[in-house]
Amino acid sequence: MLAHHISAFGPNLDQLMYWGADNAGAVLIQSQWWRIVTAMFVHVGWIHLLGNMWCLWNLGLLAEPLIGSAGVLTVYILTGAAGNLLSTLYNWRHDYTSWVVYQAEWANHHLVGAALDPTAVFPAGAGASGAVFGIAGALIILLKSHRLPVPPLELHKLRRSVIYFAVINLVIGFTVSLGVVVRHTGVSIDNSAHLGGFLCGLVFATPLVPRIGSPRNLFLFRRRAATVMVVGMLVLFSFYLAQLPR
Repeated sequence: MLAHHISAFGPNLDQLMYWGADNAGAVLIQSQWWRIVTAMFVHVGWIHLLGNMWCLWNLGLLAEPLIGSAGVLTVYILTGAAGNLLSTLYNWRHDYTSWVVYQAEWANHHLVGAALDPTAVFPAGAGASGAVFGIAGALIILLKSHRLPVPPLELHKLRRSVIYFAVINLVIGFTVSLGVVVRHTGVSIDNSAHLGGFLCGLVFATPLVPRIGSPRNLFLFRRRAATVMVVGMLVLFSFYLAQLPR
């Protein structure tokens, strides 16, 4: 984005959409489902990016020994997608009336010369935070395992710190949900993406066993099973979204 002269401090809404941000209108009306994945790799400026990467680095240091590099990547993609899907549903429900009014105005030629733009009334969503919350959710489950060859007190401290991270950041997000991450961009704090990613992380980790302290075959089988289970859930949820009234 910087190579294409996009501001490192505050890309505008059109620029974020061009580079793959999520948008309920683009996904559900224009069938641009790829945005569910690309949005987790797009950020609203360098502060947004560095904040998410700092969290990802710290949580990844805990997660990678427990679920492997492939596991971290899988959790990142699936929980990030879950967050963006829930965000799409929330924004569609929240702004559906505005979309109906916009269509009526366009049909009545109140918007003379303007094309019908499904993305006009829905906010853009971007960032890795849904996936970061997903990794935190997975860690909260995995750090309860009695298979880990770590003193229980140390495990309790690690797990408590991850819980504090998730709770504090969820509370902050909901507390300032009326604020704007970067002003004049139309992008606000996406609490639904945070919550969706977190819940998906909890679900993904439920059938897992940690790589440390578990037989390799058992660990790989459980990880594959968790992946198939969550992929199936996301596909079903996507079908539900695709059937929403337009």
